[in-house]
Amino acid sequence: MTQEAAAATSVPQRHGPLEDLLGLATGIVVASLGLALLRSVSAVTGGTAGLSLLLHYATGWEFGPLFSGVSVPFFLLAIRLKGWRFTLRSAVTVVCVSLLSSLQPGLLGPLQVQPWYAVVVGNLLVGMAILVLFRHGSSVGGFSIVALISQERLGWRAGYVQMALDLAVILASFWVVSPAMVAWSALGGVVVNLVLAFNHKPGRYLGF
Repeated sequence: MTQEAAAATSVPQRHGPLEDLLGLATGIVVASLGLALLRSVSAVTGGTAGLSLLLHYATGWEFGPLFSGVSVPFFLLAIRLKGWRFTLRSAVTVVCVSLLSSLQPGLLGPLQVQPWYAVVVGNLLVGMAILVLFRHGSSVGGFSIVALISQERLGWRAGYVQMALDLAVILASFWVVSPAMVAWSALGGVVVNLVLAFNHKPGRYLGF
């Protein structure tokens, strides 16, 4: 490879509008599907999604509005530290995930899934969705915003930061779900954050 070619490949290539649109749509659908699997077995995950699931199980309120409402304080942080472009994309993403998550039970119909499978695959899908959204200048709000800012400002791995925050939410679920489901949910929290820790590293991905 010539020096000029090497320099060209090291320059970040901005995603086009259509690429961003398709990326965001993919992340939204995959995230809502993962959350549907978790809800089918009354499991918990980390972040504002997990906090919203806890409130949903405890109060019976709809998950979608809870998810959007819990994310608002984190958007205020994102405006200051990440700018309006990222914040607006994240806000639209959260609203779309909230709406589609409310529709998924009707679209999928009754699910009979083994709890361990729903937790592992559901969290794997959520982790993949967060990764796709990060790479297209968005997020699912909440802890993912804090994790992304920690990586960019402090050099901390986004996956490890989010893992610590997520485990705190999962431990709080002892007051809402069974101990067995808390244990499965803890495993799921590790899965979703390992996806981020292994795949979202500074300098690894140059597109934005």
